[in-house]
Amino acid sequence: MKPTFSLVDHHGTPVPQASYRGRWTVVLFGFTHCRMVCPRALSRLSKALASAEVEALYITVDPDRDTPEVMRQFLETGYPRFTGLTGTAEQTDNARRAFGVFARRRPDPEDPDGYAVPHTAITYLLDPDGDYRTHWTDTTDAGTIAADLAHALEGRS
Repeated sequence: MKPTFSLVDHHGTPVPQASYRGRWTVVLFGFTHCRMVCPRALSRLSKALASAEVEALYITVDPDRDTPEVMRQFLETGYPRFTGLTGTAEQTDNARRAFGVFARRRPDPEDPDGYAVPHTAITYLLDPDGDYRTHWTDTTDAGTIAADLAHALEGRS
């Protein structure tokens, strides 16, 4: 699997997936209004990636709310290791499909905007050629992810 996308980063710069070629890349899908799963995953991944030389991408599943500015504020204040990526609904849907990620907007009376976006909670690792190498579920701990990354970056995976 070689997933591709063309999105906009949290600085407003257009970013094709090819711009990450030559670097190991970790990809997580989520949204800034997520109350539990996404913040937990971002915190765990921030620990796991602390010393790894990899790109860390957070791709939104909620482009209506997650503008570049919203993504920038969210990530810079809590998860500076990540680059946020957003775009039009079509662009983010294409990125989701490229990775096989499920996401569907549903009513949520507890959310100020009245909806949430349940989604696949898997983190993906792409090699420097942009090919899928492995993934981690939401239950994988930071130590395991860090060890798997070290193993992959040493060229043994």
